[in-house]
Amino acid sequence: MEDFNPQMMQVRFILPASPIDPLMGRKYTLTHSDGTGQLFLDIGIDFNYEAINGELRDEIIAQWQNDWEYRLMGKVYVDNGEYTEEEAHKRYNQFKKHMNGALQGIVFGDRLFLSNYPLLLDAPIYILFESTYPQFREIYNYGTPQHYLNQFQFEI
Repeated sequence: MEDFNPQMMQVRFILPASPIDPLMGRKYTLTHSDGTGQLFLDIGIDFNYEAINGELRDEIIAQWQNDWEYRLMGKVYVDNGEYTEEEAHKRYNQFKKHMNGALQGIVFGDRLFLSNYPLLLDAPIYILFESTYPQFREIYNYGTPQHYLNQFQFEI
């Protein structure tokens, strides 16, 4: 997912979500095909757990939240103790390597929504790396949606 190609993106809205609603509780499930390189973005009010490969667990899920500021809060599954530290480290590095392209995919795939809520363009994006190993269990700030739109010179 590191080199995002918009032509390799498939977006599906799961009702009652639409290209412009809802704001609060809007959830993203991003998966991909290793064989084709195709990205699949499901947008709904629930995560699409059916799209997640239970063996690989290489999805990215995220949702819009607002306690004191709007933010896109996501997470990736590094491990829950089933991997050795070396295997978990490799998964952690893979997620970090591909996160830029994955976030480009989410932002690009929901650009019509973002055009209807321009205040979200400058909202921070946080990704939680879930792991039983403390060195891989972290939250990173990945910038803002505007940052990812600018990378492809998309305008809203």
